[in-house]
Amino acid sequence: MGKIKSKERVLEYSKEFKVKIVELSYKLDVKAINIADVFGLHPMMLYRWRQEYREGKLKYFPTRRVSMSLNQKSSLPPSKKELIENQRLLKQNERLKKENDLLKKWQRYLAEVRQKDSDS
Repeated sequence: MGKIKSKERVLEYSKEFKVKIVELSYKLDVKAINIADVFGLHPMMLYRWRQEYREGKLKYFPTRRVSMSLNQKSSLPPSKKELIENQRLLKQNERLKKENDLLKKWQRYLAEVRQKDSDS
């Protein structure tokens, strides 16, 4: 994923990540804007990466490093079904956050009303 490079929260992504996202956007039958949304990228960033990839400016040369972690998953790109499920879960998460914020506001309101009643 990205690394924060300065106080302004500028992210820098590895070439490996960029190439994988671009190749994923070409392989799947999903719009680039949806892929950018799933990975939390601005769509223009993905379009720029795709252009650099087509022009040959964005290439990744893998190293011979081997991961030694026990829980190593395959590096297969997510399927269309997984991307759709991820989008559904992101929307549900956003809705639940809004509901939670509303409940917190309601709780603060009730606390204020109780405080005013006890002061009188």
